[in-house]
Amino acid sequence: MTVPDLDIAAAHAQAAIAAGTADAYDFAIVALAFSAKGNFAEADALFGRALALEPGNPSTLTSLAIHYRNQSRFRDAVLACDEAIGNYPDYPDAWLERGAILASGGSNEGARASFHKAAELAPQHPAAYAGLAALAAREGRHEDARRFADIALNLDPQNAVAINALASTHLAEGCPDAARDLLEPLVARLNVASLERSLAYSTLAGAHDKQSDYAAAFANYVSANADFVAIHEGSGSEQLDNTSFVDAIAEGLAATPVETWPTPTAAQPANAAERHIFLIGYPRSGTTLVENILASLPGVSALEERPTLAMTDQTFIAGNRDDIIHGINRFAGLDNDALHAHRQGYWDKVVAAGVPSAVACFVDMDPLKGTRLPFIARLFPDARILVMRRDPRDVVWSCFRTNFAMSSGTLEYTNLMRAARHYDALMRLTELALERLPLQYHIVQYHKIVQDFDGESAAMCAFAGLEWNESARSFDVTAKRRGVTTASTGQVHRGLYDGTKQWQPYAKFLEPVLPILQPWIEKFGYTEL
Repeated sequence: MTVPDLDIAAAHAQAAIAAGTADAYDFAIVALAFSAKGNFAEADALFGRALALEPGNPSTLTSLAIHYRNQSRFRDAVLACDEAIGNYPDYPDAWLERGAILASGGSNEGARASFHKAAELAPQHPAAYAGLAALAAREGRHEDARRFADIALNLDPQNAVAINALASTHLAEGCPDAARDLLEPLVARLNVASLERSLAYSTLAGAHDKQSDYAAAFANYVSANADFVAIHEGSGSEQLDNTSFVDAIAEGLAATPVETWPTPTAAQPANAAERHIFLIGYPRSGTTLVENILASLPGVSALEERPTLAMTDQTFIAGNRDDIIHGINRFAGLDNDALHAHRQGYWDKVVAAGVPSAVACFVDMDPLKGTRLPFIARLFPDARILVMRRDPRDVVWSCFRTNFAMSSGTLEYTNLMRAARHYDALMRLTELALERLPLQYHIVQYHKIVQDFDGESAAMCAFAGLEWNESARSFDVTAKRRGVTTASTGQVHRGLYDGTKQWQPYAKFLEPVLPILQPWIEKFGYTEL
Protein backbone atom coordinates (compact mmCIF):
# COMPACT_ATOMS: atom_id res chain seq x y z
CA MET A 1 0.00 0.00 0.00
CA THR A 2 1.43 3.39 -0.99
CA VAL A 3 1.60 6.26 1.51
CA PRO A 4 -1.34 8.17 -0.04
CA ASP A 5 -3.44 4.97 -0.13
CA LEU A 6 -2.51 4.26 3.51
CA ASP A 7 -3.48 7.78 4.55
CA ILE A 8 -6.86 7.49 2.81
CA ALA A 9 -7.54 4.09 4.38
CA ALA A 10 -6.47 5.39 7.79
CA ALA A 11 -8.83 8.37 7.51
CA HIS A 12 -11.78 6.06 6.87
CA ALA A 13 -10.68 3.79 9.73
CA GLN A 14 -10.36 6.72 12.15
CA ALA A 15 -13.90 7.75 11.26
CA ALA A 16 -15.07 4.24 12.15
CA ILE A 17 -13.18 4.39 15.46
CA ALA A 18 -14.76 7.75 16.27
CA ALA A 19 -18.21 6.35 15.45
CA GLY A 20 -17.67 3.31 17.64
CA THR A 21 -18.07 0.89 14.72
CA ALA A 22 -14.40 -0.04 14.25
CA ASP A 23 -13.17 -3.59 13.83
CA ALA A 24 -9.65 -5.02 14.16
CA TYR A 25 -8.75 -3.93 10.63
CA ASP A 26 -9.60 -0.31 11.41
CA PHE A 27 -7.35 -0.22 14.48
CA ALA A 28 -4.53 -1.97 12.60
CA ILE A 29 -4.64 0.34 9.58
CA VAL A 30 -4.55 3.47 11.76
CA ALA A 31 -1.71 1.91 13.75
CA LEU A 32 0.19 1.27 10.52
CA ALA A 33 -0.29 4.91 9.46
CA PHE A 34 1.05 6.12 12.81
CA SER A 35 4.00 3.74 12.47
CA ALA A 36 4.81 5.03 8.98
CA LYS A 37 5.10 8.54 10.46
CA GLY A 38 7.36 7.38 13.31
CA ASN A 39 4.68 7.59 16.04
CA PHE A 40 5.53 4.15 17.38
CA ALA A 41 4.03 4.44 20.86
CA GLU A 42 0.60 5.33 19.49
CA ALA A 43 0.90 2.51 16.96
CA ASP A 44 1.74 0.01 19.73
CA ALA A 45 -1.43 0.91 21.61
CA LEU A 46 -3.61 0.61 18.51
CA PHE A 47 -2.13 -2.74 17.52
CA GLY A 48 -2.88 -3.92 21.06
CA ARG A 49 -6.54 -2.99 20.61
CA ALA A 50 -6.67 -4.69 17.19
CA LEU A 51 -5.28 -7.95 18.54
CA ALA A 52 -7.56 -7.83 21.56
CA LEU A 53 -10.52 -7.75 19.19
CA GLU A 54 -9.23 -10.54 16.94
CA PRO A 55 -6.31 -12.48 18.46
CA GLY A 56 -4.21 -14.21 15.84
CA ASN A 57 -5.63 -12.25 12.90
CA PRO A 58 -3.01 -12.77 10.15
CA SER A 59 -3.59 -9.40 8.54
CA THR A 60 -3.11 -7.60 11.86
CA LEU A 61 -0.01 -9.65 12.68
CA THR A 62 1.48 -8.90 9.27
CA SER A 63 0.81 -5.19 9.77
CA LEU A 64 2.43 -5.48 13.19
CA ALA A 65 5.48 -7.01 11.50
CA ILE A 66 5.67 -3.97 9.19
CA HIS A 67 5.49 -1.76 12.28
CA TYR A 68 8.42 -3.63 13.82
CA ARG A 69 10.37 -3.47 10.56
CA ASN A 70 9.86 0.31 10.52
CA GLN A 71 11.80 0.35 13.81
CA SER A 72 14.49 -2.11 12.60
CA ARG A 73 13.16 -4.61 15.18
CA PHE A 74 13.73 -7.44 12.74
CA ARG A 75 13.51 -10.32 15.21
CA ASP A 76 10.14 -9.13 16.56
CA ALA A 77 8.95 -8.58 12.99
CA VAL A 78 9.86 -12.12 11.91
CA LEU A 79 8.17 -13.53 15.02
CA ALA A 80 4.96 -11.65 14.18
CA CYS A 81 5.03 -13.11 10.66
CA ASP A 82 5.76 -16.57 12.02
CA GLU A 83 2.75 -16.29 14.34
CA ALA A 84 0.54 -15.31 11.40
CA ILE A 85 1.93 -18.18 9.32
CA GLY A 86 1.50 -20.59 12.23
CA ASN A 87 -2.19 -19.69 12.36
CA TYR A 88 -2.69 -19.46 8.59
CA PRO A 89 0.16 -21.22 6.70
CA ASP A 90 -1.26 -20.26 3.30
CA TYR A 91 -1.52 -16.52 4.00
CA PRO A 92 0.74 -15.07 1.26
CA ASP A 93 1.07 -11.55 2.69
CA ALA A 94 2.77 -12.91 5.82
CA TRP A 95 5.29 -14.83 3.70
CA LEU A 96 5.85 -11.74 1.57
CA GLU A 97 6.45 -9.50 4.58
CA ARG A 98 8.70 -12.15 6.12
CA GLY A 99 10.82 -12.03 2.97
CA ALA A 100 11.02 -8.23 3.09
CA ILE A 101 12.04 -8.27 6.76
CA LEU A 102 14.74 -10.90 6.27
CA ALA A 103 16.06 -9.04 3.23
CA SER A 104 16.23 -5.82 5.27
CA GLY A 105 18.17 -7.63 7.98
CA GLY A 106 20.59 -9.26 5.54
CA SER A 107 19.28 -12.84 5.83
CA ASN A 108 19.20 -13.48 2.11
CA GLU A 109 18.59 -17.23 2.12
CA GLY A 110 15.59 -16.96 4.43
CA ALA A 111 14.26 -14.00 2.43
CA ARG A 112 14.56 -15.94 -0.82
CA ALA A 113 12.67 -18.93 0.60
CA SER A 114 9.90 -16.68 1.93
CA PHE A 115 9.50 -14.82 -1.39
CA HIS A 116 9.37 -18.14 -3.26
CA LYS A 117 6.63 -19.36 -0.91
CA ALA A 118 4.68 -16.13 -1.40
CA ALA A 119 4.97 -16.52 -5.18
CA GLU A 120 3.81 -20.13 -4.93
CA LEU A 121 0.73 -19.13 -2.89
CA ALA A 122 -0.06 -16.01 -4.96
CA PRO A 123 1.47 -16.43 -8.44
CA GLN A 124 -0.20 -13.25 -9.68
CA HIS A 125 1.34 -11.16 -6.87
CA PRO A 126 4.15 -9.03 -8.39
CA ALA A 127 5.77 -8.11 -5.07
CA ALA A 128 7.10 -11.63 -4.46
CA TYR A 129 8.88 -11.69 -7.83
CA ALA A 130 10.11 -8.13 -7.30
CA GLY A 131 11.60 -9.19 -3.98
CA LEU A 132 13.39 -12.09 -5.65
CA ALA A 133 14.68 -9.73 -8.34
CA ALA A 134 16.01 -7.28 -5.75
CA LEU A 135 17.84 -10.06 -3.90
CA ALA A 136 19.37 -11.37 -7.12
CA ALA A 137 20.48 -7.87 -8.18
CA ARG A 138 22.09 -7.28 -4.79
CA GLU A 139 23.98 -10.55 -5.04
CA GLY A 140 25.13 -9.98 -8.62
CA ARG A 141 23.00 -12.79 -10.09
CA HIS A 142 22.09 -10.77 -13.16
CA GLU A 143 20.20 -13.43 -15.12
CA ASP A 144 17.94 -14.21 -12.14
CA ALA A 145 17.41 -10.50 -11.49
CA ARG A 146 16.23 -9.92 -15.06
CA ARG A 147 14.02 -13.01 -15.05
CA PHE A 148 12.20 -12.16 -11.82
CA ALA A 149 11.99 -8.46 -12.65
CA ASP A 150 10.40 -9.30 -16.01
CA ILE A 151 7.76 -11.47 -14.30
CA ALA A 152 6.98 -8.73 -11.78
CA LEU A 153 6.78 -6.03 -14.46
CA ASN A 154 4.53 -8.14 -16.67
CA LEU A 155 2.14 -8.28 -13.71
CA ASP A 156 2.66 -4.64 -12.69
CA PRO A 157 4.59 -2.44 -15.17
CA GLN A 158 5.04 0.25 -12.52
CA ASN A 159 6.46 -1.95 -9.75
CA ALA A 160 9.24 0.23 -8.29
CA VAL A 161 11.15 -2.61 -6.62
CA ALA A 162 11.40 -4.54 -9.87
CA ILE A 163 12.37 -1.43 -11.85
CA ASN A 164 15.13 -0.67 -9.35
CA ALA A 165 16.40 -4.26 -9.52
CA LEU A 166 16.47 -4.23 -13.33
CA ALA A 167 18.19 -0.82 -13.40
CA SER A 168 20.81 -2.01 -10.88
CA THR A 169 21.50 -5.00 -13.10
CA HIS A 170 21.91 -2.80 -16.18
CA LEU A 171 24.33 -0.60 -14.25
CA ALA A 172 26.34 -3.57 -12.97
CA GLU A 173 26.60 -4.84 -16.54
CA GLY A 174 28.00 -1.51 -17.75
CA CYS A 175 24.85 -0.07 -19.33
CA PRO A 176 24.21 3.27 -17.54
CA ASP A 177 21.98 4.58 -20.37
CA ALA A 178 19.59 1.65 -19.94
CA ALA A 179 19.56 2.23 -16.18
CA ARG A 180 18.73 5.92 -16.64
CA ASP A 181 15.92 5.11 -19.09
CA LEU A 182 14.25 3.08 -16.33
CA LEU A 183 15.02 5.32 -13.37
CA GLU A 184 14.30 8.84 -14.60
CA PRO A 185 10.58 8.16 -15.19
CA LEU A 186 10.45 6.30 -11.87
CA VAL A 187 11.77 9.18 -9.72
CA ALA A 188 9.49 11.57 -11.62
CA ARG A 189 6.48 9.39 -10.81
CA LEU A 190 7.28 8.72 -7.13
CA ASN A 191 6.27 12.01 -5.52
CA VAL A 192 6.82 11.21 -1.83
CA ALA A 193 9.84 9.97 0.09
CA SER A 194 10.14 6.18 0.08
CA LEU A 195 12.81 3.51 0.19
CA GLU A 196 12.04 2.75 -3.46
CA ARG A 197 12.63 6.37 -4.48
CA SER A 198 15.77 6.59 -2.33
CA LEU A 199 17.20 3.52 -4.04
CA ALA A 200 16.20 4.87 -7.47
CA TYR A 201 18.01 8.17 -6.80
CA SER A 202 21.09 6.28 -5.61
CA THR A 203 21.20 3.98 -8.63
CA LEU A 204 20.60 6.94 -10.93
CA ALA A 205 23.56 8.63 -9.26
CA GLY A 206 25.64 5.55 -10.04
CA ALA A 207 24.61 5.81 -13.69
CA HIS A 208 25.69 9.47 -13.83
CA ASP A 209 28.96 8.50 -12.14
CA LYS A 210 29.65 5.91 -14.85
CA GLN A 211 29.06 8.66 -17.43
CA SER A 212 31.47 11.01 -15.57
CA ASP A 213 28.68 13.49 -14.85
CA TYR A 214 29.79 13.97 -11.26
CA ALA A 215 27.66 17.01 -10.46
CA ALA A 216 24.49 15.14 -11.45
CA ALA A 217 25.66 12.07 -9.54
CA PHE A 218 26.25 14.12 -6.39
CA ALA A 219 22.83 15.78 -6.65
CA ASN A 220 21.15 12.38 -6.88
CA TYR A 221 23.12 10.99 -3.93
CA VAL A 222 21.91 14.01 -1.92
CA SER A 223 18.31 13.26 -2.94
CA ALA A 224 18.68 9.57 -2.06
CA ASN A 225 19.95 10.42 1.41
CA ALA A 226 17.29 13.07 1.94
CA ASP A 227 14.61 10.46 1.33
CA PHE A 228 16.33 7.99 3.68
CA VAL A 229 16.43 10.63 6.43
CA ALA A 230 12.79 11.58 5.85
CA ILE A 231 11.76 7.96 6.31
CA HIS A 232 13.94 7.08 9.31
CA GLU A 233 14.93 10.20 11.23
CA GLY A 234 12.19 9.85 13.85
CA SER A 235 12.80 6.17 14.55
CA GLY A 236 15.56 6.82 17.08
CA SER A 237 14.28 10.11 18.48
CA GLU A 238 14.51 8.90 22.07
CA GLN A 239 18.11 7.68 21.70
CA LEU A 240 21.46 9.39 21.37
CA ASP A 241 22.59 9.88 17.80
CA ASN A 242 25.46 7.52 17.04
CA THR A 243 28.17 10.19 17.11
CA SER A 244 27.08 11.23 20.60
CA PHE A 245 27.00 7.56 21.60
CA VAL A 246 30.60 7.10 20.43
CA ASP A 247 31.69 10.27 22.21
CA ALA A 248 30.06 9.10 25.44
CA ILE A 249 31.99 5.82 25.36
CA ALA A 250 35.20 7.75 24.73
CA GLU A 251 34.43 10.00 27.72
CA GLY A 252 33.76 6.96 29.86
CA LEU A 253 37.01 5.32 28.83
CA ALA A 254 39.02 8.53 29.33
CA ALA A 255 37.55 8.96 32.82
CA THR A 256 38.22 5.39 33.91
CA PRO A 257 41.60 4.62 35.52
CA VAL A 258 42.27 1.54 33.41
CA GLU A 259 45.62 0.94 35.07
CA THR A 260 43.70 -0.07 38.20
CA TRP A 261 41.37 -2.48 36.41
CA PRO A 262 41.50 -5.93 37.99
CA THR A 263 43.50 -8.21 35.70
CA PRO A 264 41.06 -10.68 34.12
CA THR A 265 41.76 -14.35 33.86
CA ALA A 266 41.86 -15.80 30.37
CA ALA A 267 39.41 -18.62 31.21
CA GLN A 268 36.75 -18.91 28.53
CA PRO A 269 33.45 -20.85 28.40
CA ALA A 270 33.39 -24.37 26.97
CA ASN A 271 31.74 -23.19 23.74
CA ALA A 272 34.40 -20.52 23.08
CA ALA A 273 36.56 -20.68 19.96
CA GLU A 274 40.16 -21.81 20.33
CA ARG A 275 41.34 -18.70 18.50
CA HIS A 276 39.42 -15.42 18.57
CA ILE A 277 39.76 -12.46 16.18
CA PHE A 278 37.91 -9.14 16.12
CA LEU A 279 37.91 -7.26 12.81
CA ILE A 280 37.08 -3.58 13.23
CA GLY A 281 37.65 -0.27 11.42
CA TYR A 282 34.86 1.74 9.83
CA PRO A 283 32.12 0.89 7.29
CA ARG A 284 33.49 0.78 3.73
CA SER A 285 37.08 0.42 4.95
CA GLY A 286 37.58 -3.13 3.64
CA THR A 287 36.37 -5.24 6.55
CA THR A 288 34.15 -7.45 4.36
CA LEU A 289 37.09 -8.16 2.05
CA VAL A 290 39.35 -9.17 4.94
CA GLU A 291 36.61 -11.18 6.63
CA ASN A 292 36.18 -13.32 3.53
CA ILE A 293 39.94 -13.72 3.08
CA LEU A 294 40.10 -15.16 6.61
CA ALA A 295 36.92 -17.22 6.14
CA SER A 296 38.57 -18.88 3.12
CA LEU A 297 41.19 -20.51 5.35
CA PRO A 298 40.61 -24.00 6.79
CA GLY A 299 39.03 -24.06 10.25
CA VAL A 300 37.95 -20.41 10.26
CA SER A 301 34.34 -19.40 10.93
CA ALA A 302 33.25 -15.78 10.58
CA LEU A 303 30.18 -13.74 11.47
CA GLU A 304 29.44 -10.35 10.00
CA GLU A 305 28.04 -7.39 11.89
CA ARG A 306 26.05 -9.16 14.58
CA PRO A 307 25.32 -7.80 18.09
CA THR A 308 27.42 -10.50 19.75
CA LEU A 309 27.99 -8.32 22.83
CA ALA A 310 24.28 -7.58 23.27
CA MET A 311 24.18 -8.74 26.90
CA THR A 312 27.07 -6.45 27.86
CA ASP A 313 25.71 -3.58 25.76
CA GLN A 314 22.32 -3.71 27.47
CA THR A 315 23.91 -3.77 30.90
CA PHE A 316 26.49 -1.02 30.52
CA ILE A 317 25.95 1.27 27.51
CA ALA A 318 22.18 1.64 27.18
CA GLY A 319 20.64 5.00 27.99
CA ASN A 320 21.82 8.59 27.89
CA ARG A 321 25.31 10.06 27.92
CA ASP A 322 25.69 9.94 31.70
CA ASP A 323 24.39 6.35 31.82
CA ILE A 324 27.02 5.30 29.29
CA ILE A 325 29.91 7.08 31.00
CA HIS A 326 28.88 5.56 34.34
CA GLY A 327 28.38 2.17 32.67
CA ILE A 328 31.96 2.05 31.41
CA ASN A 329 33.13 2.78 34.95
CA ARG A 330 30.90 0.05 36.39
CA PHE A 331 32.20 -2.43 33.84
CA ALA A 332 35.77 -1.61 34.88
CA GLY A 333 35.04 -2.88 38.38
CA LEU A 334 33.63 -6.30 37.45
CA ASP A 335 35.20 -9.29 39.18
CA ASN A 336 36.09 -12.51 37.36
CA ASP A 337 32.74 -14.20 38.06
CA ALA A 338 30.84 -11.31 36.51
CA LEU A 339 33.24 -11.17 33.56
CA HIS A 340 32.75 -14.87 32.97
CA ALA A 341 28.96 -14.42 32.83
CA HIS A 342 29.38 -11.80 30.10
CA ARG A 343 31.82 -14.02 28.20
CA GLN A 344 29.25 -16.80 28.35
CA GLY A 345 26.57 -14.45 27.06
CA TYR A 346 28.82 -13.48 24.16
CA TRP A 347 29.65 -17.05 23.10
CA ASP A 348 26.03 -18.16 23.50
CA LYS A 349 25.06 -15.37 21.09
CA VAL A 350 27.77 -16.44 18.62
CA VAL A 351 26.68 -20.08 18.66
CA ALA A 352 23.01 -19.09 18.35
CA ALA A 353 23.96 -17.20 15.18
CA GLY A 354 25.13 -20.46 13.58
CA VAL A 355 28.84 -20.60 14.41
CA PRO A 356 29.87 -24.11 15.62
CA SER A 357 30.57 -24.45 19.32
CA ALA A 358 34.28 -24.44 20.24
CA VAL A 359 35.31 -23.81 16.61
CA ALA A 360 39.04 -23.67 15.84
CA CYS A 361 38.96 -19.97 14.93
CA PHE A 362 36.20 -17.38 15.05
CA VAL A 363 36.29 -13.98 13.33
CA ASP A 364 33.87 -11.38 14.70
CA MET A 365 33.66 -8.80 11.90
CA ASP A 366 31.97 -5.54 12.76
CA PRO A 367 33.50 -2.24 11.59
CA LEU A 368 31.82 -0.31 14.41
CA LYS A 369 32.93 -2.66 17.18
CA GLY A 370 35.76 -0.29 17.93
CA THR A 371 33.16 1.16 20.30
CA ARG A 372 33.37 -2.11 22.26
CA LEU A 373 37.15 -2.21 22.72
CA PRO A 374 36.84 -1.52 26.48
CA PHE A 375 34.69 -4.65 26.75
CA ILE A 376 36.91 -6.70 24.47
CA ALA A 377 40.06 -5.83 26.44
CA ARG A 378 38.70 -7.30 29.68
CA LEU A 379 36.46 -10.07 28.42
CA PHE A 380 38.85 -11.47 25.81
CA PRO A 381 42.43 -10.56 26.75
CA ASP A 382 43.84 -13.20 24.39
CA ALA A 383 41.85 -12.05 21.35
CA ARG A 384 43.64 -10.55 18.37
CA ILE A 385 42.33 -7.29 16.92
CA LEU A 386 42.63 -6.48 13.21
CA VAL A 387 42.10 -2.77 12.58
CA MET A 388 41.20 -1.87 8.98
CA ARG A 389 42.28 1.46 7.59
CA ARG A 390 41.56 3.12 4.28
CA ASP A 391 41.98 6.67 3.00
CA PRO A 392 39.48 8.65 5.13
CA ARG A 393 38.25 10.51 2.04
CA ASP A 394 37.37 7.23 0.32
CA VAL A 395 35.73 5.92 3.48
CA VAL A 396 33.52 8.95 4.10
CA TRP A 397 32.64 9.36 0.43
CA SER A 398 31.78 5.68 0.08
CA CYS A 399 29.56 5.75 3.18
CA PHE A 400 27.74 8.81 1.83
CA ARG A 401 27.01 7.17 -1.53
CA THR A 402 26.08 3.68 -0.27
CA ASN A 403 22.58 2.31 0.33
CA PHE A 404 22.76 0.89 3.84
CA ALA A 405 20.00 -0.89 5.68
CA MET A 406 18.73 1.14 8.62
CA SER A 407 20.81 0.60 11.76
CA SER A 408 22.02 2.57 14.76
CA GLY A 409 24.70 4.34 12.73
CA THR A 410 23.22 4.57 9.26
CA LEU A 411 21.79 8.08 9.55
CA GLU A 412 25.28 9.40 10.24
CA TYR A 413 26.27 8.68 6.62
CA THR A 414 23.47 10.66 4.99
CA ASN A 415 25.37 13.95 5.03
CA LEU A 416 29.08 14.45 4.31
CA MET A 417 29.63 16.69 7.32
CA ARG A 418 27.74 14.33 9.59
CA ALA A 419 29.69 11.36 8.23
CA ALA A 420 33.03 13.12 8.72
CA ARG A 421 32.19 13.98 12.31
CA HIS A 422 31.15 10.40 13.04
CA TYR A 423 34.33 9.08 11.44
CA ASP A 424 36.39 11.48 13.54
CA ALA A 425 34.58 10.40 16.72
CA LEU A 426 35.16 6.70 16.10
CA MET A 427 38.80 7.19 15.14
CA ARG A 428 39.41 9.22 18.31
CA LEU A 429 37.80 6.49 20.42
CA THR A 430 39.69 3.72 18.62
CA GLU A 431 43.04 5.47 19.02
CA LEU A 432 42.33 6.14 22.70
CA ALA A 433 41.47 2.48 23.28
CA LEU A 434 44.54 1.19 21.41
CA GLU A 435 46.70 3.55 23.46
CA ARG A 436 45.21 2.86 26.90
CA LEU A 437 44.04 -0.74 26.82
CA PRO A 438 46.08 -3.98 26.80
CA LEU A 439 45.03 -4.99 23.29
CA GLN A 440 46.91 -7.14 20.79
CA TYR A 441 46.26 -5.40 17.47
CA HIS A 442 47.53 -5.24 13.91
CA ILE A 443 46.80 -2.49 11.36
CA VAL A 444 45.57 -3.69 7.96
CA GLN A 445 45.58 -1.05 5.22
CA TYR A 446 43.17 -1.52 2.35
CA HIS A 447 45.46 -0.14 -0.35
CA LYS A 448 48.27 -2.51 0.65
CA ILE A 449 45.95 -5.53 0.52
CA VAL A 450 44.87 -4.75 -3.04
CA GLN A 451 48.40 -3.89 -4.18
CA ASP A 452 50.30 -6.73 -2.46
CA PHE A 453 47.66 -9.31 -1.66
CA ASP A 454 49.86 -12.29 -0.79
CA GLY A 455 52.35 -10.34 1.30
CA GLU A 456 49.80 -8.34 3.27
CA SER A 457 47.36 -11.19 3.81
CA ALA A 458 50.23 -13.45 4.94
CA ALA A 459 51.37 -10.82 7.48
CA MET A 460 47.81 -10.48 8.75
CA CYS A 461 47.48 -14.24 9.15
CA ALA A 462 50.85 -14.49 10.93
CA PHE A 463 49.69 -11.93 13.49
CA ALA A 464 46.39 -13.77 13.97
CA GLY A 465 48.12 -17.13 14.43
CA LEU A 466 46.70 -18.59 11.22
CA GLU A 467 48.56 -20.47 8.52
CA TRP A 468 48.24 -18.69 5.18
CA ASN A 469 47.65 -20.73 2.05
CA GLU A 470 46.43 -20.13 -1.49
CA SER A 471 42.79 -20.62 -0.53
CA ALA A 472 42.91 -17.03 0.77
CA ARG A 473 42.94 -15.87 -2.85
CA SER A 474 39.50 -17.45 -3.36
CA PHE A 475 37.75 -14.99 -1.07
CA ASP A 476 35.26 -14.08 -3.83
CA VAL A 477 34.18 -17.71 -4.09
CA THR A 478 33.91 -17.83 -0.30
CA ALA A 479 31.77 -14.68 -0.32
CA LYS A 480 29.34 -16.18 -2.83
CA ARG A 481 29.14 -19.42 -0.86
CA ARG A 482 28.60 -17.68 2.47
CA GLY A 483 26.14 -15.13 1.15
CA VAL A 484 27.62 -11.78 2.14
CA THR A 485 24.92 -9.43 3.45
CA THR A 486 26.82 -6.19 4.01
CA ALA A 487 26.75 -3.25 1.60
CA SER A 488 30.02 -4.59 0.11
CA THR A 489 28.33 -7.60 -1.50
CA GLY A 490 28.84 -6.48 -5.10
CA GLN A 491 32.48 -5.52 -4.64
CA VAL A 492 33.66 -8.63 -2.83
CA HIS A 493 31.86 -10.92 -5.31
CA ARG A 494 33.92 -9.62 -8.22
CA GLY A 495 37.30 -10.44 -6.71
CA LEU A 496 40.29 -8.25 -6.02
CA TYR A 497 40.23 -4.77 -7.51
CA ASP A 498 41.75 -1.46 -6.53
CA GLY A 499 39.04 0.82 -5.16
CA THR A 500 41.35 3.57 -4.01
CA LYS A 501 40.90 7.27 -4.88
CA GLN A 502 37.21 6.98 -5.70
CA TRP A 503 36.75 10.27 -3.86
CA GLN A 504 38.84 12.27 -6.32
CA PRO A 505 36.12 13.12 -8.90
CA TYR A 506 34.09 14.50 -5.99
CA ALA A 507 36.95 16.43 -4.36
CA LYS A 508 35.14 19.78 -4.51
CA PHE A 509 32.17 18.35 -2.62
CA LEU A 510 34.49 17.01 0.08
CA GLU A 511 36.26 20.32 0.64
CA PRO A 512 34.01 21.41 3.56
CA VAL A 513 34.87 18.25 5.54
CA LEU A 514 38.61 18.16 4.87
CA PRO A 515 39.48 20.11 8.06
CA ILE A 516 37.89 17.24 10.02
CA LEU A 517 39.49 14.47 7.97
CA GLN A 518 42.94 15.98 7.36
CA PRO A 519 44.46 14.96 10.72
CA TRP A 520 43.50 11.34 10.03
CA ILE A 521 44.68 11.52 6.41
CA GLU A 522 48.08 12.57 7.76
CA LYS A 523 48.15 10.21 10.76
CA PHE A 524 47.23 7.16 8.69
CA GLY A 525 49.73 7.99 5.93
CA TYR A 526 47.39 8.93 3.06
CA THR A 527 48.74 12.41 2.30
CA GLU A 528 50.93 11.25 -0.61
CA LEU A 529 48.85 8.32 -1.85
